[in-house]
Amino acid sequence: MADRSSLIALGALNGAIAVAVGAFGAHGLRERLEPRALEIFETGARYQMYHALAIVLCGVIATRGAVISGWLFQAGILVFCGSLYALSLSGVKALGAITPLGGLAFLVGWGWLAWTSWRG
Repeated sequence: MADRSSLIALGALNGAIAVAVGAFGAHGLRERLEPRALEIFETGARYQMYHALAIVLCGVIATRGAVISGWLFQAGILVFCGSLYALSLSGVKALGAITPLGGLAFLVGWGWLAWTSWRG
């Protein structure tokens, strides 16, 4: 099943990226960013890892609802985590305005996974 292997691979790739980004933040940015900016960066890495694992889980489950949830989690990673990374590195506060859209994708993904699993 292509969806299963695609989601597992995508989740694993996001997990590797989250580890690399987290290490970069901890070792490469600690002296270069203000504490609040570093905290924002680390929040992005943390949420990326949580949702990387969720994408792998969706691949393992591989129902139609889980596949949709996995892609919603990926959208959330791109928008939520991506905007936090960009905000912390650039200082452009306007980027924070799109972060909630990524959070909404995460929430919809979790809700959809719960709803479709509940329905059986």
